[in-house]
Amino acid sequence: MSTKNRTASSDFILLGLLVNSKATGIVFAVILAIFVVAVTANLVMIFLIHMDSHLHTPMYFLLSQLSIMDTLFICTTVPKLLVDMVSIQKTISFVACGIQIFLYLTMIGSEFFLLGLMAYDSYVAVCNPLRYPVLMNRRVCLLLAAGAWFGGSLDGFLLTPITMNVPYCGSRIIDHFFCEIPAVLKLACADTSLYETLMYICCVLMLLIPISIISTSYSLILLTVHRMRSAEGRKKAFTTCSSHLTVVSIFYGAAFYTYVLPKSFHTPEQDKVVSAFYTIVTPMLNPLIYSLRNKDVSGAFKKIFAQCLST
Repeated sequence: MSTKNRTASSDFILLGLLVNSKATGIVFAVILAIFVVAVTANLVMIFLIHMDSHLHTPMYFLLSQLSIMDTLFICTTVPKLLVDMVSIQKTISFVACGIQIFLYLTMIGSEFFLLGLMAYDSYVAVCNPLRYPVLMNRRVCLLLAAGAWFGGSLDGFLLTPITMNVPYCGSRIIDHFFCEIPAVLKLACADTSLYETLMYICCVLMLLIPISIISTSYSLILLTVHRMRSAEGRKKAFTTCSSHLTVVSIFYGAAFYTYVLPKSFHTPEQDKVVSAFYTIVTPMLNPLIYSLRNKDVSGAFKKIFAQCLST
C-alpha cells in the first residue's frame, strides 16, 4: 500500500451537523454569524478589561480569562465545521482529530474550574467586602487563573492519549461535526467500557469540584443577603451574582447531558444539538450576558467608543 493510501486510510470523515439537509446554506450563515459575534464580543470584552482602569479588579480579570477560553473554544470546532459545510471532502486527519480533542477538553475543563472560582470571588465580594482586597489580591488572582488552566490541560493530557491509542478499524465515519470523544469511541474495534468508566468518573469529578464550590459560595451569599437590611445592598449582591449564575446554568447543563447522563438518554441527533449549543452558542452568550447586564462593562464600552469617535 502506498504512503498516500495509508495516510488517507487513517483519516476520519465527519458527517457534520446536518446530514443531507436542504437548509445547509441557512445553517451555514447562522453559524458564521454566531462565530463572528462570539469572537468579536469576547475580544471586545478582553480589550475593554485591559484598557479601562475601572475594570482592573479580580472579577473582571477572571472574566477576561473566561473570554480568552471562549475564544479558543469556539475556534477549536467552528472553522472546521464551516469549511466542511462548503466542501466535498469532510475528512480530518488522525493528528488533527487528536489536537481538536485535546483543545476542546482543555478549554471545557478550564471553564469548569474558572466558573467555580468566579463563584468564590462573588462570595468574597458579598460576604467579606472589607477583606476582599487582601483575599483577592493580584497574586491570588494569578494563581486561581493558572489553577483553572492547569486543571483543564490536565484533563486534556489525561484523556487525549488514551482516546487516540484505542484501535480504530472498519468505519472511519464520525457521526458528529467535530472529534468529540463519545462519537469517536463508537468507531473503536476494542472493548472501551473500562475507559468509558474512567472518563465518566473523571468528568463527574471535573463537575463535582466546581459545583461544590459554586453551591457552597452561593449558599453563604444567600444567607448574607438575607441578613442585609439595605435594599440597595441586596440589589447590588443579586446583580453581582445573577450573570454568573446564568452562565453556570447554561454551561453546566449542557455538559451534564453530554458527559454524565447514561447512553440510553442519548441519540446522535440530540448529541449534536447539545454539543452545538455549548461549543457554538455558549461562547457567544457569555460575553453578551456579562456586558448587557453589567453597568461597568457597558459604561467602559461607551467611554472608549466616545474616545474613538472624538479622535
